[in-house]
Amino acid sequence: MTIMPFQSRACPTCSARNTVEEVKSAQRAERMGLDQIRPYWSGLFKEKVFFSYDRCQNCGLLFCESFFTDDQLSDLYAEMAPNMEDIPSEALNATQRGYFEIARKSASMDGGYLEIGPDVGYVVRLAAQQGQFDHFWLFEPNRAVHTILSNATCGRPNTISADMTDLSAVPDGSIGLALMIHVLDHLLDPISMLRQIRAKLKPSGALVIVTHNEASLLRRIMGVRWPPFCLQHPQLFNPVSIRKMLVEAGYGKVSVARSRNYFPISFMIRQAAYATGFNLGNVLLPSFPIGLKLGNIIALART
Repeated sequence: MTIMPFQSRACPTCSARNTVEEVKSAQRAERMGLDQIRPYWSGLFKEKVFFSYDRCQNCGLLFCESFFTDDQLSDLYAEMAPNMEDIPSEALNATQRGYFEIARKSASMDGGYLEIGPDVGYVVRLAAQQGQFDHFWLFEPNRAVHTILSNATCGRPNTISADMTDLSAVPDGSIGLALMIHVLDHLLDPISMLRQIRAKLKPSGALVIVTHNEASLLRRIMGVRWPPFCLQHPQLFNPVSIRKMLVEAGYGKVSVARSRNYFPISFMIRQAAYATGFNLGNVLLPSFPIGLKLGNIIALART
C-alpha cells in the first residue's frame, strides 16, 4: 500500500470528523504525489485538480480532510506568483477601497493597525492616509514586497514580519483595526489565528475578514469549475460557517454581508467561457472594470 504524504485534518472549527464528501475533481489531489500535483499548483485555466472538500456534519464548514503539510505549502508558495497579478491595478484599487470604507465606518481608526497578508499594501496606504494609527503591524510572507509595504505606511512606525503564524510581538489590547483579505481560507489552523487576533484588539477594535462564499450563486452556476475550489484553499466559508468559527474563537459581535469586487470585463468574460468549457486564449476583450457582488463575503467581528 502506498502511504500518501499529506496530512489528515479534523474540522478546523469544531474538531469533528463526522463529514460527508461534497466536491471532488476528476483527478483527486489526495490520490496523487506532491510532484504530480506541482504542475497544477497555479493558473486558472488548467485541468482542475484539488483536494476533495467534505462538509462537517457538526458545524457545516466545507474543508479538505486531506491537505498539504506546512513544509509542503512553504515549498509550493515559494513558486507562486503574486495574488491576482493578472487583475489590473485599477480594479484592485477599487475593490480594496471598498473594503477599507466598510472597515472605516465600523472600526476604531486609531491605536494599532494589524493586517495578515497585506500583499503590496493597498489598504495599508489608505489606512495610513485616513486613519490615526500609531503603529502598523504587517505580516506578509513575501519578503520581496516588504520595502513597498513600509513605504505604504507613509512614514508611520511599522513592524513587518514574514511569519504569519506568530503575533506575539503585537501588544495585547492595542489594535483598533485588524484585516485579513482572502487569507483565512488559506490557513491550516484558521481558528488559532482568529484567537490570536482577538487578544490583540482594543475594546473598540474590530476584525474585518474577506473570503470567498461557497454558498454563492456564482459557485452554484460554475459547479466544480468555481475558481476557489483549488489547491490553495484548505477550507471555504459561507455566511453561516464563518460566523460559527468567529463565535467559537470568542468573538461576541459578528456580522456578515456580501462584498463588492471590481473586475475587468475581460476577466469576467474569460471566467464565464471557462465555466462552459472554453478557453478564449489571446482573444482581445474590453478591459474596463465593473463592480459586482458575486462570490465573496465580508465579516466584521468584535470582542
